[in-house]
Amino acid sequence: SFPVVTGVIADYNNMQTMIGSFLGKYSKSHIKGSEYVVAVPTDITEVEKKAFFDLFYKSPYKPKSVLLCDKPIADAIGLGLDVNEPTGIMVVDMGADTTEISVISLGGLVLSNLLHFGGNRMDESIINYMKRNFNLVIGKKTAMQLKENIGSAMPGAEGTMTIVGLDVVSGLPIQMEVTAETVYNAIKENMNSLCNAIKMILERVPPELAKDIIASGIYLTGGGSEIDRLDILFKELTNIKVNTCEDADECVARGLSQVIKDAKFKHLAYSMRTKVFK
Repeated sequence: SFPVVTGVIADYNNMQTMIGSFLGKYSKSHIKGSEYVVAVPTDITEVEKKAFFDLFYKSPYKPKSVLLCDKPIADAIGLGLDVNEPTGIMVVDMGADTTEISVISLGGLVLSNLLHFGGNRMDESIINYMKRNFNLVIGKKTAMQLKENIGSAMPGAEGTMTIVGLDVVSGLPIQMEVTAETVYNAIKENMNSLCNAIKMILERVPPELAKDIIASGIYLTGGGSEIDRLDILFKELTNIKVNTCEDADECVARGLSQVIKDAKFKHLAYSMRTKVFK
Protein backbone atom coordinates (compact mmCIF):
# COMPACT_ATOMS: atom_id res chain seq x y z
CA SER A 1 0.00 0.00 0.00
CA PHE A 2 1.04 3.61 -0.50
CA PRO A 3 2.87 5.19 2.46
CA VAL A 4 0.84 8.42 2.22
CA VAL A 5 -2.82 8.68 1.18
CA THR A 6 -4.83 11.94 1.10
CA GLY A 7 -2.05 13.81 2.86
CA VAL A 8 -1.61 11.55 5.90
CA ILE A 9 0.54 8.52 6.69
CA ALA A 10 -1.48 5.45 5.70
CA ASP A 11 1.21 2.80 6.21
CA TYR A 12 3.77 3.74 8.86
CA ASN A 13 6.10 0.81 8.13
CA ASN A 14 6.21 1.56 4.41
CA MET A 15 6.82 5.22 5.19
CA GLN A 16 9.75 4.27 7.44
CA THR A 17 11.15 2.12 4.64
CA MET A 18 10.83 4.95 2.12
CA ILE A 19 12.50 7.51 4.41
CA GLY A 20 15.21 4.96 5.28
CA SER A 21 15.84 4.36 1.58
CA PHE A 22 16.27 8.08 0.98
CA LEU A 23 18.41 8.83 4.03
CA GLY A 24 20.35 5.60 3.57
CA LYS A 25 22.21 7.27 0.71
CA TYR A 26 24.13 9.19 3.36
CA SER A 27 26.30 7.80 6.15
CA LYS A 28 24.75 7.99 9.62
CA SER A 29 27.66 10.10 10.82
CA HIS A 30 26.98 12.59 8.02
CA ILE A 31 23.33 13.21 8.93
CA LYS A 32 23.43 12.52 12.67
CA GLY A 33 22.26 15.59 14.58
CA SER A 34 20.55 17.12 11.54
CA GLU A 35 17.52 19.39 11.70
CA TYR A 36 14.38 18.17 9.95
CA VAL A 37 11.48 20.35 8.86
CA VAL A 38 8.41 18.51 7.57
CA ALA A 39 5.50 20.11 5.70
CA VAL A 40 2.08 18.85 6.78
CA PRO A 41 -1.46 19.66 5.59
CA THR A 42 -3.33 22.05 7.84
CA ASP A 43 -6.66 20.25 8.09
CA ILE A 44 -5.40 16.98 9.55
CA THR A 45 -5.64 15.91 13.18
CA GLU A 46 -2.96 16.48 15.81
CA VAL A 47 -2.45 12.72 15.99
CA GLU A 48 -1.85 12.57 12.22
CA LYS A 49 0.67 15.42 12.52
CA LYS A 50 2.36 13.61 15.41
CA ALA A 51 2.85 10.58 13.14
CA PHE A 52 4.96 12.71 10.78
CA PHE A 53 6.90 14.09 13.75
CA ASP A 54 7.58 10.64 15.24
CA LEU A 55 8.67 9.27 11.87
CA PHE A 56 11.81 11.40 12.07
CA TYR A 57 12.13 12.00 15.82
CA LYS A 58 12.18 8.27 16.60
CA SER A 59 14.34 7.37 13.61
CA PRO A 60 17.81 5.81 14.05
CA TYR A 61 19.40 8.97 12.64
CA LYS A 62 19.25 10.83 15.99
CA PRO A 63 17.99 14.21 14.74
CA LYS A 64 18.96 17.41 16.49
CA SER A 65 15.38 18.63 16.10
CA VAL A 66 12.21 17.84 14.19
CA LEU A 67 9.87 20.69 13.31
CA LEU A 68 6.60 20.77 11.40
CA CYS A 69 5.46 23.55 9.10
CA ASP A 70 1.98 24.02 7.67
CA LYS A 71 2.16 23.18 3.98
CA PRO A 72 0.41 26.35 2.72
CA ILE A 73 2.90 28.49 4.65
CA ALA A 74 5.83 26.62 3.08
CA ASP A 75 4.15 26.97 -0.31
CA ALA A 76 3.86 30.74 -0.04
CA ILE A 77 7.47 31.10 1.14
CA GLY A 78 8.58 28.89 -1.76
CA LEU A 79 6.82 31.32 -4.08
CA GLY A 80 9.05 34.09 -2.75
CA LEU A 81 6.32 35.75 -0.67
CA ASP A 82 6.82 37.26 2.79
CA VAL A 83 4.11 35.54 4.80
CA ASN A 84 4.89 37.64 7.88
CA GLU A 85 3.39 40.76 6.29
CA PRO A 86 -0.12 41.89 7.33
CA THR A 87 -1.44 41.26 3.83
CA GLY A 88 -3.69 38.52 2.50
CA ILE A 89 -2.19 35.75 0.35
CA MET A 90 -4.32 33.07 -1.31
CA VAL A 91 -2.66 29.81 -2.36
CA VAL A 92 -4.22 26.86 -4.17
CA ASP A 93 -1.92 23.82 -3.91
CA MET A 94 -3.06 20.94 -6.08
CA GLY A 95 -1.18 17.72 -5.40
CA ALA A 96 -1.65 14.08 -6.32
CA ASP A 97 -4.15 13.15 -3.60
CA THR A 98 -5.19 16.47 -2.08
CA THR A 99 -5.85 20.10 -2.95
CA GLU A 100 -5.38 22.69 -0.22
CA ILE A 101 -6.96 26.13 -0.62
CA SER A 102 -5.60 28.61 1.92
CA VAL A 103 -5.56 32.27 2.87
CA ILE A 104 -2.48 33.42 4.79
CA SER A 105 -1.67 36.61 6.70
CA LEU A 106 0.76 37.63 9.47
CA GLY A 107 2.54 34.27 9.33
CA GLY A 108 -0.60 32.28 10.03
CA LEU A 109 -3.55 30.65 8.32
CA VAL A 110 -6.74 32.68 8.19
CA LEU A 111 -8.71 30.10 6.18
CA SER A 112 -7.87 26.65 4.88
CA ASN A 113 -9.76 23.81 3.24
CA LEU A 114 -8.17 20.45 2.47
CA LEU A 115 -9.95 18.60 -0.33
CA HIS A 116 -9.41 14.88 -0.88
CA PHE A 117 -9.03 15.57 -4.56
CA GLY A 118 -5.99 15.94 -6.81
CA GLY A 119 -4.27 14.63 -9.89
CA ASN A 120 -4.97 10.99 -8.98
CA ARG A 121 -8.73 11.63 -8.87
CA MET A 122 -8.56 13.07 -12.38
CA ASP A 123 -6.71 9.97 -13.57
CA GLU A 124 -9.48 7.80 -12.08
CA SER A 125 -12.13 9.94 -13.79
CA ILE A 126 -10.43 9.45 -17.16
CA ILE A 127 -10.18 5.66 -16.62
CA ASN A 128 -13.88 5.45 -15.68
CA TYR A 129 -14.99 7.70 -18.55
CA MET A 130 -13.12 5.67 -21.17
CA LYS A 131 -14.61 2.43 -19.89
CA ARG A 132 -18.14 3.80 -19.60
CA ASN A 133 -18.27 5.62 -22.94
CA PHE A 134 -15.89 3.67 -25.18
CA ASN A 135 -15.78 0.19 -23.59
CA LEU A 136 -12.04 0.68 -23.30
CA VAL A 137 -10.02 -0.36 -20.26
CA ILE A 138 -6.88 1.71 -19.74
CA GLY A 139 -4.33 1.85 -16.93
CA LYS A 140 -3.38 4.67 -14.62
CA LYS A 141 -0.20 5.44 -16.58
CA THR A 142 -2.17 5.92 -19.81
CA ALA A 143 -4.75 8.08 -18.04
CA MET A 144 -1.97 10.25 -16.63
CA GLN A 145 -0.42 10.64 -20.09
CA LEU A 146 -3.78 11.72 -21.54
CA LYS A 147 -4.21 14.29 -18.76
CA GLU A 148 -0.70 15.69 -19.11
CA ASN A 149 -0.49 15.68 -22.92
CA ILE A 150 -3.95 16.78 -24.08
CA GLY A 151 -5.90 17.44 -20.87
CA SER A 152 -7.47 20.87 -20.37
CA ALA A 153 -9.42 22.51 -17.56
CA MET A 154 -11.70 24.21 -20.12
CA PRO A 155 -13.63 23.08 -23.20
CA GLY A 156 -12.49 23.85 -26.73
CA ALA A 157 -8.95 22.47 -26.50
CA GLU A 158 -7.51 20.83 -29.60
CA GLY A 159 -5.20 17.88 -29.95
CA THR A 160 -5.36 14.10 -30.06
CA MET A 161 -3.40 11.21 -28.64
CA THR A 162 -3.32 7.57 -29.75
CA ILE A 163 -3.51 5.04 -26.93
CA VAL A 164 -3.83 1.28 -26.53
CA GLY A 165 -6.31 -0.34 -24.17
CA LEU A 166 -8.36 -3.50 -23.76
CA ASP A 167 -11.74 -3.80 -25.44
CA VAL A 168 -14.33 -4.69 -22.78
CA VAL A 169 -16.35 -6.87 -25.18
CA SER A 170 -13.60 -8.85 -26.92
CA GLY A 171 -10.94 -8.61 -24.22
CA LEU A 172 -8.39 -7.88 -26.94
CA PRO A 173 -6.03 -4.89 -27.10
CA ILE A 174 -7.16 -2.14 -29.46
CA GLN A 175 -5.78 1.20 -30.53
CA MET A 176 -7.84 4.38 -30.22
CA GLU A 177 -7.34 8.05 -30.96
CA VAL A 178 -8.55 10.18 -28.05
CA THR A 179 -9.38 13.89 -28.43
CA ALA A 180 -8.67 16.68 -25.97
CA GLU A 181 -12.41 17.28 -25.72
CA THR A 182 -12.91 13.69 -24.53
CA VAL A 183 -10.36 14.19 -21.76
CA TYR A 184 -12.02 17.47 -20.76
CA ASN A 185 -15.43 15.76 -20.56
CA ALA A 186 -13.88 13.10 -18.32
CA ILE A 187 -12.54 15.63 -15.79
CA LYS A 188 -15.01 18.51 -16.00
CA GLU A 189 -16.90 17.41 -12.87
CA ASN A 190 -13.58 17.46 -11.01
CA MET A 191 -13.02 21.02 -12.25
CA ASN A 192 -16.51 22.05 -11.14
CA SER A 193 -15.91 20.70 -7.62
CA LEU A 194 -12.61 22.57 -7.41
CA CYS A 195 -14.21 25.81 -8.60
CA ASN A 196 -16.99 25.51 -6.00
CA ALA A 197 -14.43 25.01 -3.22
CA ILE A 198 -12.48 28.10 -4.30
CA LYS A 199 -15.67 30.18 -4.39
CA MET A 200 -16.59 29.03 -0.88
CA ILE A 201 -13.21 30.15 0.50
CA LEU A 202 -13.41 33.52 -1.28
CA GLU A 203 -16.87 34.13 0.17
CA ARG A 204 -15.41 33.78 3.68
CA VAL A 205 -12.34 36.00 3.22
CA PRO A 206 -12.38 39.10 5.50
CA PRO A 207 -12.86 42.28 3.41
CA GLU A 208 -9.48 43.80 4.32
CA LEU A 209 -7.69 40.66 3.08
CA ALA A 210 -9.92 40.32 0.01
CA LYS A 211 -8.53 43.66 -1.21
CA ASP A 212 -4.98 42.28 -1.00
CA ILE A 213 -5.92 39.08 -2.85
CA ILE A 214 -7.56 41.05 -5.66
CA ALA A 215 -4.41 43.18 -5.97
CA SER A 216 -1.84 40.36 -5.86
CA GLY A 217 -3.90 37.53 -7.34
CA ILE A 218 -4.35 33.86 -6.48
CA TYR A 219 -1.19 31.70 -6.42
CA LEU A 220 -1.44 28.28 -8.05
CA THR A 221 1.08 25.58 -7.10
CA GLY A 222 1.52 21.81 -6.87
CA GLY A 223 2.19 19.19 -9.52
CA GLY A 224 -1.53 18.77 -10.24
CA SER A 225 -1.86 22.46 -11.09
CA GLU A 226 0.06 22.10 -14.35
CA ILE A 227 -2.98 20.95 -16.32
CA ASP A 228 -3.51 23.21 -19.31
CA ARG A 229 -5.68 26.36 -18.88
CA LEU A 230 -6.37 25.79 -15.19
CA ASP A 231 -5.19 29.32 -14.44
CA ILE A 232 -7.55 30.73 -17.08
CA LEU A 233 -10.47 28.78 -15.60
CA PHE A 234 -9.84 30.21 -12.13
CA LYS A 235 -9.41 33.73 -13.50
CA GLU A 236 -12.74 33.54 -15.35
CA LEU A 237 -14.42 32.09 -12.25
CA THR A 238 -13.18 34.71 -9.78
CA ASN A 239 -12.31 37.78 -11.91
CA ILE A 240 -8.98 37.72 -10.05
CA LYS A 241 -5.64 37.24 -11.79
CA VAL A 242 -3.97 33.87 -11.23
CA ASN A 243 -0.21 33.49 -10.74
CA THR A 244 1.52 30.29 -11.82
CA CYS A 245 5.13 29.30 -11.14
CA GLU A 246 7.88 27.16 -12.62
CA ASP A 247 8.52 23.77 -11.01
CA ALA A 248 5.21 24.03 -9.15
CA ASP A 249 5.69 20.60 -7.57
CA GLU A 250 8.88 21.80 -5.82
CA CYS A 251 7.37 24.90 -4.24
CA VAL A 252 6.92 23.42 -0.76
CA ALA A 253 10.48 22.07 -0.72
CA ARG A 254 11.84 25.52 -1.64
CA GLY A 255 9.78 27.03 1.17
CA LEU A 256 11.05 24.55 3.75
CA SER A 257 14.59 25.37 2.70
CA GLN A 258 13.93 29.03 3.51
CA VAL A 259 12.35 28.12 6.86
CA ILE A 260 15.60 26.36 7.78
CA LYS A 261 17.97 29.04 6.46
CA ASP A 262 16.17 32.36 7.00
CA ALA A 263 15.77 33.55 10.60
CA LYS A 264 12.63 35.55 9.81
CA PHE A 265 10.77 32.35 8.88
CA LYS A 266 12.18 30.03 11.58
CA HIS A 267 9.34 30.78 14.03
CA LEU A 268 6.78 29.45 11.54
CA ALA A 269 7.90 25.86 12.20
CA TYR A 270 6.83 24.15 15.42
CA SER A 271 7.67 21.06 17.45
CA MET A 272 5.27 18.43 18.79
CA ARG A 273 7.73 17.06 21.32
CA THR A 274 5.94 18.57 24.32
CA LYS A 275 2.41 17.77 23.18
CA VAL A 276 0.45 15.23 25.21
CA PHE A 277 -2.28 13.19 23.54
CA LYS A 278 -4.97 11.62 25.67
